[in-house]
Amino acid sequence: MKIDRRKFLAVAGGTVAATALPASFASAQGVSFAGRNIEWVIPFAEGGGSDAWARFLAPYLSRHLPGQPNVIIRNVPGGGSITGTNEFVARARPDGLTIIGTSGSTQFPYLLGDPRVRYDYSVLPPVLVSPTGGVVYLPARFGIEDASQLGQLADQELVYASQGATSLDLVPMLAFLVMGLNVRHVFGMTGRGDGRLAFERGEATIDYQTSAAYLSNVQPLVDAGEAVPMFSWGVLDAQGNVQRDPTFPDIPHFVEAYEMMHGEAPSGVEFDAYMAFFGSGFAAQKPVMLPEGTAPEIVATYREAFAAAVADPELQANKEAALGAYEQAVGDDVEGLYRVATTIDEEAREWVRQYLTETHGVTF
Repeated sequence: MKIDRRKFLAVAGGTVAATALPASFASAQGVSFAGRNIEWVIPFAEGGGSDAWARFLAPYLSRHLPGQPNVIIRNVPGGGSITGTNEFVARARPDGLTIIGTSGSTQFPYLLGDPRVRYDYSVLPPVLVSPTGGVVYLPARFGIEDASQLGQLADQELVYASQGATSLDLVPMLAFLVMGLNVRHVFGMTGRGDGRLAFERGEATIDYQTSAAYLSNVQPLVDAGEAVPMFSWGVLDAQGNVQRDPTFPDIPHFVEAYEMMHGEAPSGVEFDAYMAFFGSGFAAQKPVMLPEGTAPEIVATYREAFAAAVADPELQANKEAALGAYEQAVGDDVEGLYRVATTIDEEAREWVRQYLTETHGVTF
């Protein structure tokens, strides 16, 4: 299923001037970081998913950057990752010695127009984008075998155990709304693990888990006949097309599930909002960027280094726990996917802000 190509191309190209590289810089020459330290800012605490992701990638980045510099992770938690990202854009010099890795938790406040945000993704040159995924599932007792039967639940209230209206759980919130399901969101969960336990206790009647958690904790429920997968979020290819999650090739993605339920493709401002937050929260969840004003040859050097790092046989042999089966966006693929993940149509932004305010009391 393709999203609107004109919208995708406009998003991918509309604000690229600050970050796109001329063809002459396809191969960076003369850049070396020998004897230097590279600081990789992670605006989250140690031990979380973003920290583990960066610490896994750092040795390979070090290996493939010219001069093999030390790559040191610097955790700057606070403000739901806004604090560290604000500090990065205010202080980092465009000399190639400081990079930042953010997450959907950082992108969402930017997309929503949170007044605390002082960073602008459109001027930060991206050098890597890492996707992730997740699967939505129902209790087997409902007797729903696949997404084509979801219409049978249209008049039934479902319960979802949520971490908050503006957390990554905004993606399932918008997905259920677009799908036409009647879902009551119960806030206060400290993690998706809490949501799964609520599902297992029968307190929640619809849930999603990220790929790794689904495989380890939900697949056994499916195998035991207690849960049934409905759809994955899917992934985006380099052209902005929604594709099946490579970790779950037999499960339809959200857009396919919508078509199975409704007999037509989704459209409208609600779907535009969903696509923006799905892209930011899953399909391109973790981007790596350089400061505004970084020279094109330095940006090209980092893109080449990340491409080589991702292709490194040692990384490929050990990537499952940290990166999963997902293809990392590097080189020429990084720009378009990054723009999809960090851009939202103004109409969709205003719609989702109004929806969150009127439905869940969120203030901006």
